[in-house]
Amino acid sequence: MTGTCILCNVVHVVYTLAVILLAVILSPWFIYQALRYRKYVGSLGQRMGVLPVSFNLDCDESIWIHAVSVGEALTARALIPELRARYPGLKIFLSTTTMTGQQIARERLSDVDAVFFFPFDLQPFVSRTLRLVRPRLFIMMETEIWPNLLRACRKAGVKTLMVNGRISARSYPRYRLARGFFRRVLADVDRFCMQSDESARRIIEIGAEPGRVTVTGSLKFESLESPTAVAGRGARRVLRFFRIPEARPVLMAASTMKGEEAAALAAFGAVRRKYPSALLIIAPRRPERFDEAVALARAEGLRVERRTDLQVDAEPSADVVVLDSIGELAHLFQVATAVFVGGSLVDHGGHNILEPAVHGKAIVFGPHMQNFAEIAETFVRQQAAVQVATPAELGEVWSRLLENAGERERLGAAARGLVEANRGATPRTLAVIADLLPMPGPRLVRVR
Repeated sequence: MTGTCILCNVVHVVYTLAVILLAVILSPWFIYQALRYRKYVGSLGQRMGVLPVSFNLDCDESIWIHAVSVGEALTARALIPELRARYPGLKIFLSTTTMTGQQIARERLSDVDAVFFFPFDLQPFVSRTLRLVRPRLFIMMETEIWPNLLRACRKAGVKTLMVNGRISARSYPRYRLARGFFRRVLADVDRFCMQSDESARRIIEIGAEPGRVTVTGSLKFESLESPTAVAGRGARRVLRFFRIPEARPVLMAASTMKGEEAAALAAFGAVRRKYPSALLIIAPRRPERFDEAVALARAEGLRVERRTDLQVDAEPSADVVVLDSIGELAHLFQVATAVFVGGSLVDHGGHNILEPAVHGKAIVFGPHMQNFAEIAETFVRQQAAVQVATPAELGEVWSRLLENAGERERLGAAARGLVEANRGATPRTLAVIADLLPMPGPRLVRVR
């Protein structure tokens, strides 16, 4: 055994011990989440590599796509139909890490053969999962680096591909500190499809071989459904609970994180001084924070209703509606006059601004957009969104947008135009996939 192989084994042993230690340290938190919110309870078996008997009954080979949560699962929509058409002999399986990602994948990704929970990255669990899934190709959406799974894929002859990859400015310094470790881990990845030149440079800096890195652009632009398609799939049912008169302003705080509901409520208070009939829709990012959002709004003396308590075919009588449902946010962008995208007023890195953009909405976000830095910078530079620094400034911008329909329309049109102008990542990504997994040729028919 060479010195390099010995070092690789040592690296993986240390990593595995660190994973086990971390699991022990975090076990009280996981137990609390399981007891308080029923999280992880039903998924534990799958996370240990135990899948239903019916999962892959005929032991068919497959393409395995891993998408951490909601955003990555929806991004996978850009690839799945083409993969289905190009590789008809392979099943397509998709895994997620989060419960919300699992729910959205089951509801919105009808083209996949099955959806399951990603296994814990420990050798017995990933090996068992690989035996059941039988992938020819493992696709990880964005930057999902799981050393033990990638190593097991290499040993089993499974091709591996990072798709829509990005290395944010926030995470890049941490990766660089451990680049000796990541250099060995990234050697198990066959190809990297990165969103931008900067992300490509960063992943090479932390150890990826340059010849394996391709800039393909962002699949997030490709995965967006048109407003017509969104309106035709479930939207009519959701919108029956939001029969809102055209003259009533509707502000939306989408995918908010802890601290942002209070900020949105403060901004909304400033708006209500001039527009007392305005409606605020708050959509917390995490389901376990629905109750907190309701309590915060009530503490402000506002009339609050949960989405699940609204009356069908009626206008919400509340000042604030808390969206305590999963999978409905994309539909509700249609009713918004202006949208604040969360994760950005607090230092969380921001959330995806493209869904409101495809609906042509006036978009506002805060200063912390590290996770979508290039997209955010492009939108601001092209005057397709407004970036604010404080809750007070959010209130000022919301008030200005309600007063100025021309500015709202200009921002919305520019946002929708940027989405259309940045499509094209799908064929570039599929070309890389074809290099790794050649498409089957036409079947020859023997004539007697």
